[in-house]
Amino acid sequence: MRIRTFSTEEEWMKARLCKIGGSRLKDIIVLRGDSYKIGFYELLAERLALPEEPENPMDRGKRLEEVAMERFMQDTGKKVNTDLIICERDDNPNIIVSPDGYIGETEMVEIKCLSSARHLETYLKQTIPSDYYMQVVQYFVVNEKLKNLYFVMYDPRIPAKDYFYLTITRDFVADDVEKYLEYEKMVLKEIDEIAVKLTF
Repeated sequence: MRIRTFSTEEEWMKARLCKIGGSRLKDIIVLRGDSYKIGFYELLAERLALPEEPENPMDRGKRLEEVAMERFMQDTGKKVNTDLIICERDDNPNIIVSPDGYIGETEMVEIKCLSSARHLETYLKQTIPSDYYMQVVQYFVVNEKLKNLYFVMYDPRIPAKDYFYLTITRDFVADDVEKYLEYEKMVLKEIDEIAVKLTF
């Protein structure tokens, strides 16, 4: 074993990059299945991503969204409406989705400017990050005419592949659309019933 000593915490932190330590091991070791965990993609991001100043992820997403949308429109030739809107189901205005952009009634755009690790994971797996699957399904729950959702990923810290998008079709989520819709209706009905009981 070799021991290295550092004079500052900044040097110490820098020396830990791209390495597997005790606190990171839980995000690396796969006990079930054969799919890499997020730690794998964090290590990869540390090797590939350009360093950036720390920024609140929500602020960063809002700041980069416009650039990502421009890239998408240039890349596809599609004219995307980016008005600030909420889409409601015809039969229940409490079931909604807020698209980042829409192209008529049959195509919508969702933009994500996530961590470099999530960006690389999405690109390498070519599938929606599990944290966002329900959000994707909701687009199809609300808009019964929706055929394609363009799931745009943008991270300028990954120069080799800073931008890409996945095309999600109704067929991809069809098994969950009706199930999620029924569940949402049930929850909203129960909330209405409880609200009535508590206000009278």
